[in-house]
Amino acid sequence: MGQLALGLASLGRPAYINLGREGALPAVRDVESMRAQCHRVLDTAYELGIRWVDAARSYGLSEDFLSSWLPGHDDVTVSSKWGYAYTADWRPDAEVHEVKEHSLARFSRQWQETSALLPRVSLYQVHSLTADSPLFADRALQDAMVSIGVPLGFSTSGPRQADTIRKALDLGIFGSVQSTWNLLETSAGEALREAHDAGLRVIVKEGVANGRLVVEPPQAVAAQAKALGVGPDAVALAAIVRQPWADVVLSGAASPEQLLSNVDALRIDADLPDLAEPADQYWKIRSGLTWN
Repeated sequence: MGQLALGLASLGRPAYINLGREGALPAVRDVESMRAQCHRVLDTAYELGIRWVDAARSYGLSEDFLSSWLPGHDDVTVSSKWGYAYTADWRPDAEVHEVKEHSLARFSRQWQETSALLPRVSLYQVHSLTADSPLFADRALQDAMVSIGVPLGFSTSGPRQADTIRKALDLGIFGSVQSTWNLLETSAGEALREAHDAGLRVIVKEGVANGRLVVEPPQAVAAQAKALGVGPDAVALAAIVRQPWADVVLSGAASPEQLLSNVDALRIDADLPDLAEPADQYWKIRSGLTWN
């Protein structure tokens, strides 16, 4: 059974595309209020036995918030990601919140920024790798990544995740893959199994489909949640933690209460019909979600 980890995408910046965040976050989302909220969720995670936290350069001040909480928590595994730059300048209504660039210059700069904040990075991942990324043909970039001496991974997005996973396996430099897999988007499942069998750690993100499975759960999910006395988020995550290839399952909780509900996934069994949407449809809907 996969372990739960905490992802900081919802906690390091005032806006993200997750549905159901509005009541979970402080009424005023200034930097110090969000830092305090992030620390509250981190404290709750630690109390619950969660020992893995995943950040990224593009998650606003997530690395900064994490670095100020880490002292005294030496048993926590820290992973982060490079490739996207946060561009919203703490404005929830920004037209563009992040910009991706898989270049040697971007990697070199962001690794310096990450390592200055987080001296204990156990995994450094390429953020949102796709099969057409210039990284695949950039040997200098690949060599620079290997040279930092930190285990490397990559995350994937989009309807062709399986193609990206298989192409990245061929590079031979990665020990971990982080992909979207949930009850509505299962297209990467076979490729993730292949990656797991090849020895890579598989991390699953967006397990509640950016909140869609919580705010508007399919009838089967809602019915099972009611029968089990848990939230639909727990049912959705339970379906993931019991996948034999899923090593780490990220919670994107924005509050202690959301995290406590997520953790119920570890004590239930999910028995659901196939609810998957066509991958192209799923990612079209996701791209239309508003930052809130």
